[in-house]
Amino acid sequence: MQKSAVTIGNFDGVHVAHRELFRCVIEAARENGLRPLVLTFDPHPASVVKPDKAPRLLTTMEERRALIREAGIEDVVVLPFAAEIARLSPQEFVERVLIERLQARIVVVGDNFHFGHRQSGDTKTLTELGQRFGFETRIVGAVKRRGHMVSSSSVRRLVEAGNVALAARLLERPYSLTGDVVPGEGVGSKQTVPTLNLQTRAEVLPARGVYITRTRDLDDGRRWNSITNVGYRPTFDGHTLSIETFLLQPLKGPSPKHIQVEFCRRVRDERKFDSPEELKAQILRDVGRAQAFFRRLAGWIPAR
Repeated sequence: MQKSAVTIGNFDGVHVAHRELFRCVIEAARENGLRPLVLTFDPHPASVVKPDKAPRLLTTMEERRALIREAGIEDVVVLPFAAEIARLSPQEFVERVLIERLQARIVVVGDNFHFGHRQSGDTKTLTELGQRFGFETRIVGAVKRRGHMVSSSSVRRLVEAGNVALAARLLERPYSLTGDVVPGEGVGSKQTVPTLNLQTRAEVLPARGVYITRTRDLDDGRRWNSITNVGYRPTFDGHTLSIETFLLQPLKGPSPKHIQVEFCRRVRDERKFDSPEELKAQILRDVGRAQAFFRRLAGWIPAR
């Protein structure tokens, strides 16, 4: 491999603090004629060493790679994480992975970085090993947005609490769910409004409620403003969680089969109405709030 500038991490969610690490790697590589590179792991190390405490993931590996490349880094090395990797001491990890495999000359990490067996290595350890093995260690401080320390766990908490607007600030994009459009129970098209029903494998879902969203057809790129309900459809005595999206623009052409739903802002809690007619009237009021949102903030969500 070409000599490289490397950053190391799980990078789940690929939030603004991760992007700062990528920016520093790209800058270091450009200044020193190195190859900018990201080293990440699959599966998440916690699922191997502490499976009962492994976090629910914000992004799949495929999504993570795409987002890292969007941030400007083409080379993403995914290290399969298994027990033998977990047993490597900090020095063994540096020798076998950073030096022998990646030819690291500059290593950029966050100030809370830990590595090696039982997370025994930290930034001080990495700096000392860099002096011994001939690479420079650069430490990037924590990043804050709106008074919140940016981390994957903070994004996870915000999304699960329904605060998708603040989560978007930490991610620098709306949080999204992807999946297949599946048949619903036919209630919406007959008694309220027709919706697209999303079946997703995502591990982190927004709290139950109604959200202003953007929906994209993953097959042909069509996009619509929309509103989305995450919940159990209590008006119809539902018992299974559903994610139902109503498009604000007419659906021209075939119905999408695979969609991405971006969550922009929470509108209200999900609640039970006395009749389908009352629910339909509330949906139309929600539509009005969503249309006002998109008029005010036109251009806030970039087309990707």
